Amino acid sequence: MKFNAINKFEPRDNKAYQSKMPTHSLLFALMSRINKRSVDETDANSVAIVGAGCGEIDMLTIKAAQTIISAQAIVYDNLVSKDILQLAADDCEMHYMGKRFGEPSATQEQINLKLLQLNQQGKVVIRLKGGDPNVFGRGAEEALFLAQHGIKSEFIAGVTAALGCAASAGIPLTHRKVSRSVTFVTGHNCDDSAVEWSGLLASKSTLVFYMGKERAAFIAHGLLKAGAKLSLPVAFISNGGRTDQQVTTATVKEMVEVADSIKVDGPTLLIVGEVVAIGQQLANCMSELDLGQMVNNLPLECAYG
Repeated sequence: MKFNAINKFEPRDNKAYQSKMPTHSLLFALMSRINKRSVDETDANSVAIVGAGCGEIDMLTIKAAQTIISAQAIVYDNLVSKDILQLAADDCEMHYMGKRFGEPSATQEQINLKLLQLNQQGKVVIRLKGGDPNVFGRGAEEALFLAQHGIKSEFIAGVTAALGCAASAGIPLTHRKVSRSVTFVTGHNCDDSAVEWSGLLASKSTLVFYMGKERAAFIAHGLLKAGAKLSLPVAFISNGGRTDQQVTTATVKEMVEVADSIKVDGPTLLIVGEVVAIGQQLANCMSELDLGQMVNNLPLECAYG
């Protein structure tokens, strides 16, 4: 799909996008609602800090879509899917300022200045981030910088990676028998003190590490040092919410070796806790249901010999 400068829904020739065109009346109604928002309704004196959700366009909120369609300049990061960027108007300025682990990237200061410069040019500006802008997204840092320079901003929530990846992988983040809370942790700056790791384990909380694959050895060391069982289940979810999603399960004992074996370019989330085993149990039950369905669909002579 593609939206033109006056925000009207237009089909594309590209078959990949044609397959996403709405066919249900409810989806048509939602598209009509999106189309009603015009550039005139947006505030050029304010910057929208928008969460693009986890994965492809299916996880994007209606409000986020409305904002993207109306933008005159978009500053986006590395985790925003291409199909979401396709929602922007043809004449919208696109500024890539992403960060990639271990690679040269735009600094936060450069991103802040870019937002300021675009706003001062009188453009309708949005800062577009993968996931949610305020879950390890530095959204508040950018909002404070803008406010200190006399510019208002608003946050538009997105489906954060922990929620989107866990759902698409079939892993519950909480379960009343094994985990009554969930803790989000950044994999980049994990504290190595025994007190910190012990606190995480003592709460019996599901632990979700953003960008956890790259720091798997550090995380495993911290968990084991704090007394985690070697058999504690973990799951690596790569490219969560996308068509090429990959889920790899292991235990704390194996997680470093398994992390090294995962060769993907996209982001990888790490879930640690007994909920991973619940997810595996659910997957096994679903496989049995699929197998049963296949048997039921066979001719009687094939199913029963």
